[in-house]
Amino acid sequence: MGHSVKSVGKTGSMKYKANIVFVSFKISYGTMDPVFNDRTKFPSFYRTIPNEEAEMDGIVQILKHFGWKWVGLIVSDDDTGYRARERISTELAHMGGCLAFSLVIEYGAAIPYLKRKIMIETIEKTAVNVIIMFVTAKYISASLVILRYCTIPQRICITSSLFTDFITSPYNVKLTVFFNAALSLLIREGEIPNFHYFLNRFSLSNYPQSEFMEYIWQSVFHCTFPYFPRTDNKPTDYSICTGNESMGGFSQTGDYRVTYRVYTAVYALARALHNLYSAQAPTNHWDKLEYMRGNLKPWQINTFVRNVTFVTPSGDTIFFNDKGDPPAQFEVMTFLLLPNRTFARQKVGSFHVLSDGTKLLHINSSADLWGPYYKEMPQSLCNEPCAPGYRKAKIEGKPSCCYDCAKCADGEMSNTTDALNCLHCSEYEKSNKQRTGCVPKEINYLSYTDTLGASLTSIALVLFIAASVVLGIFVRYWETPIVRANNQHLSFLLLISLMLCFLCTLLFIGRPTQICCLLRQVTFGIVFTISVSSVLAKTLTVIIAFNATKPGSKLKKYVGTQLATILVIVCSLGEMMISAVWMASNPPFLDADTLTDINTVFLMCNEGSVLFFFSVIGYMTALALF
Repeated sequence: MGHSVKSVGKTGSMKYKANIVFVSFKISYGTMDPVFNDRTKFPSFYRTIPNEEAEMDGIVQILKHFGWKWVGLIVSDDDTGYRARERISTELAHMGGCLAFSLVIEYGAAIPYLKRKIMIETIEKTAVNVIIMFVTAKYISASLVILRYCTIPQRICITSSLFTDFITSPYNVKLTVFFNAALSLLIREGEIPNFHYFLNRFSLSNYPQSEFMEYIWQSVFHCTFPYFPRTDNKPTDYSICTGNESMGGFSQTGDYRVTYRVYTAVYALARALHNLYSAQAPTNHWDKLEYMRGNLKPWQINTFVRNVTFVTPSGDTIFFNDKGDPPAQFEVMTFLLLPNRTFARQKVGSFHVLSDGTKLLHINSSADLWGPYYKEMPQSLCNEPCAPGYRKAKIEGKPSCCYDCAKCADGEMSNTTDALNCLHCSEYEKSNKQRTGCVPKEINYLSYTDTLGASLTSIALVLFIAASVVLGIFVRYWETPIVRANNQHLSFLLLISLMLCFLCTLLFIGRPTQICCLLRQVTFGIVFTISVSSVLAKTLTVIIAFNATKPGSKLKKYVGTQLATILVIVCSLGEMMISAVWMASNPPFLDADTLTDINTVFLMCNEGSVLFFFSVIGYMTALALF
């Protein structure tokens, strides 16, 4: 085809920067930097390893799963470290957590004494039970130097994937307690066909005089060749490499996660080339190759890489999204310290980011997460959660996840743990004693069973009976002169209206209803107006009768019941008209007073219009005074 394909890589801490290059595009199997997601700058960059932001999100999901809201953070002094600090702290704040401290590890061992002392004191004196270490390979050695100076009590450490190789390193005997029960997200491991067979047959003799392979040999078998210079950071008890060591023992125990990503990168390129080959017009194989040599441009392969999709022997579906990233799939691993002071690595869960951005974390509840040094899941909170009935109260000068718990005020409640605010009960409810819920307020009104209500009812009934007795006497002696002389029709009307007035008081006693509120003021006003009008008519009748006996008086024509009847009707119609306008414009309605007593609802009738209410009262008062 006229274009070369080559593999570029470095050993040691830079192994994650290796790439498979095809002219104008790259398929990376180790670069996790999210800067390559910028398609305007890197339109033809792809990778088979998730970008580091997915790993950061996975760490946040672990914190959320276990309820760890107060943690420490150690990051490297590079773009990855600062991105991790920003992303983790932001997501932690969204779930109500915060950072107790944030340390930045500088490159190299020559960290100034004062700065190193401050970092050591911060780590030693912190009260958090969870520390996150998100450092790149370049800064791991400096991180371990700092940690070796610390006298660290038992902590849960959550590390980035690059840190895991150093947890089990023989250099870190002093840090075994610190790294016990450490959690880490590792790239999903998969099966590579015939790879174990290849390892079993692998021999250094196949690569004679290869300095590169000899360096790898020393790293794998923890030995050294006599003719290689000794470095200060290697243990003195390293054995001598013979070159006859066997890789067969690593075929089942080795970590080949990155190797699997190399395999998927090569396979993705092969599938893209196959699809490109199949898309060419000539049908003859050699004609196709000749056509591709003369007409294929380097950038044309980019489209086929972008659209490649295949399933690996492990069942993983490999494809590239719009940013060139593969599906983000991680395994959650824990490192448990064994009695012989070695670590056992165990898979305890998985983390996936779906194509729609949904983050799925699964933790195996039956797995041994904490080892023999923890009897139960450790907590990492600045303070105990606020119980239901309380709310968070910010402490000045403290992080947001450090707070006091303030009891909800009267009329407020909270039924969740760590409530930000208490909820107000409705106006007809009050909070219970625990402030965990709302209960109906006591309803109060003038009841027949109350002392005042019973007294008023008794008085009204006594007066009603008294008026009834008087009315009965009048009926009994209907034809007698004394009854006739007392204007019997007005007397009957007065007694009946008085009886109704006494009964109207019962509308003001008992639980108010909308009908009662509409009737009680109007009914009493009209009935009482009839009573007053009757008294006024009787009085006027007597005055006319006495004055009509005078010689030449013109009042003789008004003597009789007709004038009294007209007077009662006219006076009552005035009250009725006021009441009718009142009912039509702004009638009384059922109301409740919830402010006088926070624990009680007073049922009452709202008069609607104060103007009409006092007009009714004023009209009756004017008649009475007249």
